[in-house]
Amino acid sequence: MKAIGIIVAMDEEREAIKELMTNTEVVQIYNLKFIKGNIQGKKCILIKSGIGKVNAARTTQILLSNFEIEYVINVGAAGAISWPLNIGDVIIAKHVVQHDFDITAFGHSKGYITGVGDKIECDLGLVSAFENMIKSMEDRKYQIKMGIVASGDIFCTSSEMKNKINKKFNADVVDMECAAIAQVCYLDDTPFISVRCISDVPDGKNASTFDENLELASKRCATLIKEFCSR
Repeated sequence: MKAIGIIVAMDEEREAIKELMTNTEVVQIYNLKFIKGNIQGKKCILIKSGIGKVNAARTTQILLSNFEIEYVINVGAAGAISWPLNIGDVIIAKHVVQHDFDITAFGHSKGYITGVGDKIECDLGLVSAFENMIKSMEDRKYQIKMGIVASGDIFCTSSEMKNKINKKFNADVVDMECAAIAQVCYLDDTPFISVRCISDVPDGKNASTFDENLELASKRCATLIKEFCSR
């Protein structure tokens, strides 16, 4: 039976998911520790990639090359760049973009990647499954919406940058890994989706806000993964 691959970037995100897992064992490949186990009866493999697109892409390829993976879910915190999103709200990705990929000098639009395109669509089946799950989750005090994730190798703190990314890509949140994971999955013909919880809003001071809310974001994402795996 194939497993669900779950990729996170940070320790807090990994620990929140790990707490859901039973019958765990660790498999080390290179210096990466893959945690195999079950969530609500579903076979899962959890891995922390580290921060940034290179770490994320490397880890995704090692995961897909060494394990039988049915689909990949990227989980983690993100910065809100559209309104109205508040701390603790959740974006389920419909598609993802790389906001810092730029070959406009050759006549392409910002974010266009040769052989990939302007964006990477998340798997329609997974998108539909999450949409149905959201509709059934009535008893909650936070917003869950389908949206667009924009990734880049920069922790966005500038309101000006936030507004530019939102305007250019119509994106809802920014992060540093999602689109790189999606690109590897796309190239390897593996279904992909991302679950991102708002930890901060770029305003010049959001590095401290991110730290304050990372545990909340991690646990909220974990709650949604548990709910998803129970269906």
